[in-house]
Amino acid sequence: MPKNFQIGRLALFAATLATMCWGFSGMFLRAAQVFSYEREDMSFGWYVPLFSLYVLWTEREQLKRALGAPSIWGLVVSIPFLALALLGTRGLQLRFEQLGFIGLCVTVPWAFFGRQVAKRCLFPAAYLLFTIPVSSFLDFFTIHLRLLASGTALGVLKGFGFEVVQKGTAIICEQGTHPFSIDVAEPCSGLRSFFALTALTAAYAYYSQPTWTRRALLFLCAGPLAVLGNVMRVLTICLVAAYADPDFALGFYHDYSGYVVFIVAISAMVAVGEGISRLAASKAFGKLARPQKAAEVPADKVEVSGGSLSWRAWLVPGLATLALSALFVFQAQTPMGMIMSAPEVELPEALGGARGEDVRYCQNEQCGRFFVLSQLTPPGTTCPTCGGELDGVSLGEHRILPPDTQFRRRMYRSTSGAEFLVSAIIGGETKNSIHRPELCLPAQGYLLGHPHDFMVGDRPFHAVEMTPPGGVPGTLVYTFFNQDGVRTASHLARILRDVWDRSFHNRVDRWVMVTVHAGSPHGFSRRSLAGRAELDAFLLKLSEGLK
Repeated sequence: MPKNFQIGRLALFAATLATMCWGFSGMFLRAAQVFSYEREDMSFGWYVPLFSLYVLWTEREQLKRALGAPSIWGLVVSIPFLALALLGTRGLQLRFEQLGFIGLCVTVPWAFFGRQVAKRCLFPAAYLLFTIPVSSFLDFFTIHLRLLASGTALGVLKGFGFEVVQKGTAIICEQGTHPFSIDVAEPCSGLRSFFALTALTAAYAYYSQPTWTRRALLFLCAGPLAVLGNVMRVLTICLVAAYADPDFALGFYHDYSGYVVFIVAISAMVAVGEGISRLAASKAFGKLARPQKAAEVPADKVEVSGGSLSWRAWLVPGLATLALSALFVFQAQTPMGMIMSAPEVELPEALGGARGEDVRYCQNEQCGRFFVLSQLTPPGTTCPTCGGELDGVSLGEHRILPPDTQFRRRMYRSTSGAEFLVSAIIGGETKNSIHRPELCLPAQGYLLGHPHDFMVGDRPFHAVEMTPPGGVPGTLVYTFFNQDGVRTASHLARILRDVWDRSFHNRVDRWVMVTVHAGSPHGFSRRSLAGRAELDAFLLKLSEGLK
């Protein structure tokens, strides 16, 4: 290729890359904020792009040899990734932006330098997938991981002779020298360490294994190793609490045991990698031992006419620079989504024949009880059981939900003795204010069953029967609506509507989740005729006061 073409094409690529970075500057800032969120626990995300750049630097000679003619196909394949990025920017959907950016990290070099360069960029770009926050998005996995860790620890402790019981994800030992109660909370599920270890394993496999088959085999081992490491961590915390001191186990050891277990998991990763290498060296697995071919693919030829470069060779780089740069500039100028006003929600003092009272929650983690105001001695600021501070919001809600989340909550008692705990959760500017009860209730030991949808008047509801540990069964009912009066009982429908409004209308909806926990001293089920009639009558009265 003529030298002037190489220099000109590189200049156009650099200009496109600069506008691309400008267009995604908002994404970089939002991703940096996510890396510091305790809920996501993605501190390892800072090192992911550095490793991708390191791979490109170490393979710079191979990239030079792979340089080929510009490809119109690279520009064509860029279009869906551009659309995804623009939707993400308008709707403040960080994951969409990141997926669009990662795709463009392959297709833009493809457009300028050809298919072989794009192939070289594929792994460094795919590695950036580890910067996408998925812990909160995949939170339905956490309950299963928490139950696995607590259940395994329970079995081992019983094998050691401890009299322990499991209550949801909590392990309780009331006997022995050091009684303790340890709850495998959401941050201790192991899901976040799973992603950190898989990112590390992918990097280690890329440089330690010569074939993609062996790399994939080692990478697949990262998941079980991460789960095993977290189970061992929970078990050792329980053992330290049982043999030494519960305060030390839940304090100092809990805070630093993650580093120890992570070192063990890394050692196991290295051992598995060595085992794969030795296994591949054996004759029985000769295919795994075959080294990866460093194929020298000749660069595509650039058409030369009359001793000078054809105008067609400049067409794709020029068109890519003009089109992509213009779209990246447009992306950088995208206005922030308009945040809608929250709906006005107030719970009345009475609903039909049921009188309502405000609720207070104990902020002591070891207690966690809740009371209605009539059970408290004025002014009712301390827990009558443990003396802890009381608040209208539970300790878990304080820790998990964003600070701009609003709460309305009352306990209603009917003349028949039924109790209806009504909660209205008004979401803030982020999407994390509202979550599925099915994700947190099993962690508290509740058994859920018989989910079904139904209508009361013109409002949809979803119901599920739940039985607390050692308690009587009740029924949980919930529904959603936003400031536009959109009503649904489906989490999926709510999420899709929210994504649509953020991406296409450039606005942030404010959703309200209304839950009703119906119970009585003898149990409460909507499947019975009496329970259905009483609950539906209560919901009809409640709906009249909602938007």
